[in-house]
Amino acid sequence: MDEKERESAPVASMGRRGFLRAGAAAGALVAGAGMARAEGPDPLITEVQPWAQGLGDGVDATPYGLPIHFESDVVRRNVSWLTADTISSINFTPIHALDGTITPQGCAFERHHSGAIELSKPDYRLMINGLVETPLIFTYEDLERFPRVTRTYFLECAANTGMEWAGAQLNGSQYTHGMIHNMEYTGVTLRTLLEEAGVKPEGKWVYVEGADASSNGRSIPLEKALDDCLVAFKANGEALRKEHGYPVRLCVPGWEGNMWVKWLRRIEVTDQAVESREETSKYTDTLADGTSRKWTWVMDAKSVVTSPSPQAPIKHGTGPLVITGLAWSGRGAIKAVHVTVDGGKTWKEARLAAPGQPMALTRFYLDHDWDGSEMLVQSRAVDDTGYVQPTKAQLREVRGLNSIYHNNCIQTWWVKPNGEAENVEIS
Repeated sequence: MDEKERESAPVASMGRRGFLRAGAAAGALVAGAGMARAEGPDPLITEVQPWAQGLGDGVDATPYGLPIHFESDVVRRNVSWLTADTISSINFTPIHALDGTITPQGCAFERHHSGAIELSKPDYRLMINGLVETPLIFTYEDLERFPRVTRTYFLECAANTGMEWAGAQLNGSQYTHGMIHNMEYTGVTLRTLLEEAGVKPEGKWVYVEGADASSNGRSIPLEKALDDCLVAFKANGEALRKEHGYPVRLCVPGWEGNMWVKWLRRIEVTDQAVESREETSKYTDTLADGTSRKWTWVMDAKSVVTSPSPQAPIKHGTGPLVITGLAWSGRGAIKAVHVTVDGGKTWKEARLAAPGQPMALTRFYLDHDWDGSEMLVQSRAVDDTGYVQPTKAQLREVRGLNSIYHNNCIQTWWVKPNGEAENVEIS
């Protein structure tokens, strides 16, 4: 192939490396929907720019670092009509604008039942009572003296993707799947504290509650409490944010987010579950025949493509495209993620950024050469138990249409020839 033929060769046939080499050799510039050849030297390369003609900010300009203003759109967002008041509401992680797996605390999903309270470390107390040998009260400083651990876990609201049961509703992965975050938590295992108090043989459950007005009391089987629950006081290396339960919260890995009680103040060991009114009325899954699935704590394997997606359209035109997203499972680690661009007719195995970790988000990538034709993009997660993420039709066949919780169906984005994407439902 001579030079003229190479210049006219279709992008899709050149391959990723060839395309990028050709673009670089010609001084290619990103412009609109495609690659434009530079007619001459690029002033951004050849001329000294304003930011290189003087000094920048000093190291103490912002004592607590904030994102640069160019990234001011990467924020949590609320849906105004979702709840009557923000005091008891939800906002969504901008998963479409993030990469990797760790969610910065400043843009991590939050859910409140009676607002985010201010509770200082000196005023903090945690009581363990009930069926224990020695009832105990811990200060914050007491908790810091126990052997600590650091674990990375995702927290997902049971209602995440809930509005999609009835069909494609919200146009953006932030809104369809953003009731989730994944952070590195540091604290003391709940087992350590329960062993300090001494659980009596008749103890079978723990009832946990928070210090806020709602208390958000939840019952957890003792087996789970002794397994991997964590009394956390740090996230991503720093103190918990107020909206995430400062100074201490409970982590219940792999289980629905409403059990991750914030501002944790009391743990009562009981011989049976203690049901709060909210837990009974809200966190059940109504089936088509009118019966309900109760205590559906575990979050099943799930995934979503975050780019391209409605809030992250393709802007560079045809050629190399990185399809990326997140996968997770409350039953273990993600083993594989498959991606399709034709609505499930054919699937390719995506590349995992790192081996899946139990109860933590996994980032996946699929390198794709896009020819500009429309795509129906989906992802399908497989966890290490062998469970495969279902389609919406498969889920509805078992669960009906009445539920708003535990929707872990495969999500579809219709990517149009202009690069824009839309939330759609396909059979």
